Amino acid sequence: MKLAKVIGNVVATVKTESHQNTKMMVVEPVDQTGASIGGSFLAVDGAQAGIGDTVLIIEEGGSARAIMGNPEGAVDAIIAGVVDRLEE
Repeated sequence: MKLAKVIGNVVATVKTESHQNTKMMVVEPVDQTGASIGGSFLAVDGAQAGIGDTVLIIEEGGSARAIMGNPEGAVDAIIAGVVDRLEE
């Protein structure tokens, strides 16, 4: 799992069949202090996240498809949870 910050929404009028009725978000990997540590990428929202939320990302296709409930889905990153707070 990776820690990331949601930085945007994706709006698409045409999606692959496995992405119908899903919300796509732009996320940016961050460290435990919230500092950016990598380039942004797309993730399916499986946790009802919003812009500005710190989230947990799973980048493993089988686990992502299980969360989506679609074993045939074309997805490799999914937001699995919203982080309330981090403690050291």
